Amino acid sequence: MTLKDSDAVALKAEIVTLAKALGFQQLGISNADLGEHAQRYKDWLDQDYHGELDYMARHGSKRWTPNELIPGTIRVISVRMDYMSDPEDPALLLKQNDKAYISRYSLGRDYHKLIRSRLKKLIAGIRELAGEHDFRAFVDSAPVLERALAQKSGLGWFGKNTMILNRQAGSWFFLGEIYTDLPLPIDPPYTEEHCGRCTACLDICPTEAFVGPYVLDGRKCISYLTIELKGAIPEALRSKIGNRIFGCDDCQIVCPWNRFSHASTEPDFSPRHKLNDIQLIELFAWDEDTFLEKTAGSAIRRTGYEGWLRNIAVALGNATTSTSVITALKSRLNDPSELVQEHVNWALLQHQPGQTKP
Repeated sequence: MTLKDSDAVALKAEIVTLAKALGFQQLGISNADLGEHAQRYKDWLDQDYHGELDYMARHGSKRWTPNELIPGTIRVISVRMDYMSDPEDPALLLKQNDKAYISRYSLGRDYHKLIRSRLKKLIAGIRELAGEHDFRAFVDSAPVLERALAQKSGLGWFGKNTMILNRQAGSWFFLGEIYTDLPLPIDPPYTEEHCGRCTACLDICPTEAFVGPYVLDGRKCISYLTIELKGAIPEALRSKIGNRIFGCDDCQIVCPWNRFSHASTEPDFSPRHKLNDIQLIELFAWDEDTFLEKTAGSAIRRTGYEGWLRNIAVALGNATTSTSVITALKSRLNDPSELVQEHVNWALLQHQPGQTKP
């Protein structure tokens, strides 16, 4: 199908209106050429910064060649949706080492499900406007360089913390994509960057995971260590994790541009089960059935119950020494998981006389 320029512009405007009605704050369109982003990604892989995330090295050039992943793709529709719903300053929770810090994006319903559902509705709406075309929706679920596509479609620039930053919205938002053969007008890429001389995100990282501006060694990132890593957390990094038991937001918390972020109006992103303000000891007492019940439909499921206990054990090791903390740790000394036992033993050692807390 070939669209006249005027028809294409009008169609795009209607698509933007549809997207906003579905709860997306912004929509941008790019072509399918990722140019220099492909080489940057390959360089990152060559440094093994992806750690044990083997899937990031699979699929070859399909990850940076949309037309190879989905033949016929000539356009990529990128959207963003705000997710920060907890009005409390997350930095305050990081100072309360008896409480659990869970990355803000995972406090509510799993974003994969919500955004994928909205993208399917957006596709149905576009089909009503433009007729039958090929569309394929993605939400962090396939070999897609979503941040590169977001930058190309004008949604923001790459911050020094590798996140996409937006002058009007900061970085507390999710991304989603639609690959299509519909020849829509493209938006100009976001070529300017507005980080300037600021290095707040690089300086704050608890594990010093940033090799430099725009380059993250994923193997040291707390999000990787507490979510993706399935084995033991390296001992040298455990004390630096603090009370973060699922993910890390430090580089976003200190970013000046997040002063312009907007609270999410999506009910599904509201915190569940008081996970935005809950004691570590309470979470450590959950049995597996409780874990599965409380994390149903949540991104937290990704870490698994064993990883959940491992992470909390580390956080309790970093907590202020108290009888209740030591009692909680000792209750798991004979846990069926050797992985959990190892981290419990480490945590108990942190409460021996003479140990200094970070």
